[in-house]
Amino acid sequence: MVLLLKNCNAKTIASMLVMGAGQLLYRQWIKGIIYLGVQAAAIIFFISQGALMIRDFITLGTVEGNAWHGTPGDNSVTMLITGLFAIIVLIIYFSLYITNIKDVYETQRLAESGKKIPGFFEELKELSDKKFYKTVLFIPILGVLIFSVLPIVFMILVAFTNFGGETVPPALVDWTGFESFRRVFSLGSFAATFLKILGWNILWAILATAFGYFGGLGLALLFNKKCVKGKAFWRAFPILAFAVPGFISLIGFRFMFAAGGPINQMIVNGGGDVVLFLGLNSTWLSRGIGLLVNTWLTLPTSMLLATGILANMNKDVFEAAGIDGAGPAKQFVSLTLPFVLFATTPVLITNFMLNFNNFGIFFFLRGGFISEGYFLASDTDLLINWLYRLSIDNNYYSLGAVISLVIFLITSIISLDVYLRSDAYKKEDIYR
Repeated sequence: MVLLLKNCNAKTIASMLVMGAGQLLYRQWIKGIIYLGVQAAAIIFFISQGALMIRDFITLGTVEGNAWHGTPGDNSVTMLITGLFAIIVLIIYFSLYITNIKDVYETQRLAESGKKIPGFFEELKELSDKKFYKTVLFIPILGVLIFSVLPIVFMILVAFTNFGGETVPPALVDWTGFESFRRVFSLGSFAATFLKILGWNILWAILATAFGYFGGLGLALLFNKKCVKGKAFWRAFPILAFAVPGFISLIGFRFMFAAGGPINQMIVNGGGDVVLFLGLNSTWLSRGIGLLVNTWLTLPTSMLLATGILANMNKDVFEAAGIDGAGPAKQFVSLTLPFVLFATTPVLITNFMLNFNNFGIFFFLRGGFISEGYFLASDTDLLINWLYRLSIDNNYYSLGAVISLVIFLITSIISLDVYLRSDAYKKEDIYR
């Protein structure tokens, strides 16, 4: 950019003052008119609405509604969303402004070197040929910005407000800085509940991922043995379990482990007492059942993935290892496991993130228990379940936003760290 400012001519400076002016001076009429139209539209938008949206974003409203007196008032949440939209429009405008300057400077360089300046339709043709990747990526990037980035930014901003509880429209919402973070991390029952659920959530994600992954790998190795007959038949059972919608399976397991379910009926018929597998005080028993049920649901995908990878392994390596005296356990640890881990590390990380945010497993298995010593949560709830209870059931939206941000940071940091330390990243060329 410094080099550009030093070497730009009057036409480039014209585009710095008015978008598209430099292009028009270089007789790039269509491109110049487009850039000029973008600037005109941006000015009209910000004069008519955009500036007010940004102002309302800063204040979050000043007039509180009153239904008794018929006063409509300001909707702080709407102002937050529209203000965020105006800021995004402003960022896009400045991005196009910089693109406009870079474009006219590139045209200046072509003109000074005596090369032909491409016309508008020639550049369009290039976008469908050499720069086709830009054309193809435009819509996905736009979709990510609208459906992923915008909700994430909105969630982060809500964490810095007092939105929730009794403070919901028509009441005015205010910016409160890090007050919601303080309540979650240091205030009485909030902090205690958060730390308990966080510890269990991390343990759950690790165990659930390991059970599903190594269980599927074990089945794949078993079905890969020559001595196993009817492999297609045996593989069908896990696949059928996976084909059934997950929540139906969870409801079925909940019925099986209920106080009046078939498992307890068999226990009673055998002379035993009813076991409250999913009862209010059955903390670790409920957690263990959830872990086994989740393994049953996730094992088929790991098995199919491992089966395909094992089919591509070089069998000569195992024969050579056997000749050198390596037994089955040594071959698994030194040959099979590194190869499979190398190929499936991204999938393993994805499974960890999915398990960390597994909303349905305990929601459908155990229902809406509130455990003693927990604030609006049960002892099997994950952070995502607690987030749902706080925000949807009890209107603690700002606290829910804080927990959402914590979930995002934990999963992204752990996943990125594991991937950067893995052989899939460090030794990319080894297994090629």
